[in-house]
Amino acid sequence: MADAHIALLPDGRLHLQEGPIDLVIGLDGTRAAIAEARARATSAFEGLLAALVAELPLLRQPVEADPPPVRGPVARRMAAAVWPFRRDTITPMAAVAGAVAEEVLEAIAPTPGLAAAHVNNGGDIALFLAPGQVLRIGLVPSLVRAVPEGLVRIAAADPVRGIATSGWPGRSFSRGIADAVTVLAATAAQADAAATVIANAVDAEHPAVHRAPANSLDPDSDLGALPVTIQVGLLPRAVIEAALDAGDRSAETLLQRGLIHGALLVVKDAMRAVGDGCFLPAC
Repeated sequence: MADAHIALLPDGRLHLQEGPIDLVIGLDGTRAAIAEARARATSAFEGLLAALVAELPLLRQPVEADPPPVRGPVARRMAAAVWPFRRDTITPMAAVAGAVAEEVLEAIAPTPGLAAAHVNNGGDIALFLAPGQVLRIGLVPSLVRAVPEGLVRIAAADPVRGIATSGWPGRSFSRGIADAVTVLAATAAQADAAATVIANAVDAEHPAVHRAPANSLDPDSDLGALPVTIQVGLLPRAVIEAALDAGDRSAETLLQRGLIHGALLVVKDAMRAVGDGCFLPAC
């Protein structure tokens, strides 16, 4: 990993970065467990990007009638996570950040003496919680304000082990107008895929919404010439509420299908919460 960055942050979290993969790993447990978990994470990280790059042509193709014949463990996680959404225009890349976090977490989780761990890949988070453990995660619905405005509390007894956020201002393209859609799901890859789908559904046509073909912004985008949102100006309240209504319907459908456990949808200063989970500051 000649080009990889491996370091301990001042607060003791492990930072692993190579290319677009940027992991921040928090660990709780005995001193020996934390040391071993760091070593396991670093080992799992080695070669991960190269394996994904080798399968990029398949991973950038829309999922259709048959599962993509990918081979690597992360690629298989990605394909499995987007498979339930194959009726939408979606590629396995919609789950890449969550799948990477999940793969590294799987290597960490069996460490004896480990109480809790989280692998955060740019906001898409995979979780491990030993019995009795609780994790509180701050939510940042606005990249402009960039401060936690809510909190989600996840206990070991809860079914949630993945959190992901999607929206038009984020590092990935979105076809909708949501500032943020944060999803709670059974795995990080599933949360990642679902957040993408719901964020795309939070949409409206209005002169203040500007779009461009994805491949005009990034020639390698898996979205090709599909229009993606590049700017959202001032919107009437009715337009915001209609967009949230559409996202709400999408999230409720996924909730009923058992694909998510909860979601928080944000457009400007308006929010909607769907399903389980407490997203409020008092949690």
